[in-house]
Amino acid sequence: TMPSIFSYQSAEIDWCEGNFERSAIIAEYYNTVSAGTSEGQAGAQRHPGAAFGRRDTTTLSSLLTPLKFLVSEGAGRSLFLAGIFSTYFHMTLSYVGQLLDELSILWTLAAAYSFWYPKVYFPRFIKTRKHFYWLSGVTTLITTLMSFIKPALNAYVLNCIAFHLLYLTWRELKKCNDKRVHQTAAAMVVWWVLAISSWISDRWLCWFWQAINFPYFHSFWHVLIAMSLLYCCPLVIYFDVNYELPSFKPKIRYWPSDSWLVVVPYVALEKPYKQC
Repeated sequence: TMPSIFSYQSAEIDWCEGNFERSAIIAEYYNTVSAGTSEGQAGAQRHPGAAFGRRDTTTLSSLLTPLKFLVSEGAGRSLFLAGIFSTYFHMTLSYVGQLLDELSILWTLAAAYSFWYPKVYFPRFIKTRKHFYWLSGVTTLITTLMSFIKPALNAYVLNCIAFHLLYLTWRELKKCNDKRVHQTAAAMVVWWVLAISSWISDRWLCWFWQAINFPYFHSFWHVLIAMSLLYCCPLVIYFDVNYELPSFKPKIRYWPSDSWLVVVPYVALEKPYKQC
């Protein structure tokens, strides 16, 4: 008989870490812990609203449309929810857990694309943001249905979206002379390269890591991709402010100090003085 979709180890994929080695109820102990502590934390702290300083978050809420600000706040909650689903998936390795993990990421990305994708990059047949909402929604719905056909491929498809985001970042950096923005983008790319290298290593070189008893690179992926998101979200907001709020001059700042090796970037809004 076919196992229940909620059953332990009913998912199509199984990561390199050994199952139930440190707990009788947690399939992948380190993957579970890292998913909960890194992805959830990134969602709680680095959603687009929190990418601003406290004072500028209030300013932002009064300038953006209610729908866009609501989505900006909800994006972080979606990332937090994705962290919970990822934790559940690695804890059980269930089919339902796998789909919840992957689809929550897909729909968070879809929402981000719908509301923050720059209009200058719209396809020629798309004339308004509302039309782009429909295009994004239909595409995401079709992708969601296709994800049930071969769930083992879903993670590869989701990772490929990163290449498009990197391309868009490169396009925007060509138009930007702010050194701090380039530094933030470079840090984002470095963390992403380390993250995707860990993901690929766990997926394709598992035999080697198991041979030397170090099968933990997927847990590294959780931490490293969360670090990349810390730098990605402020960049998205920075570029969006340039397009949508031209009367404000965004600045990327670092917390707690510029001198720290690892920092939390955020966007500060400066309203330039108008001269007669």
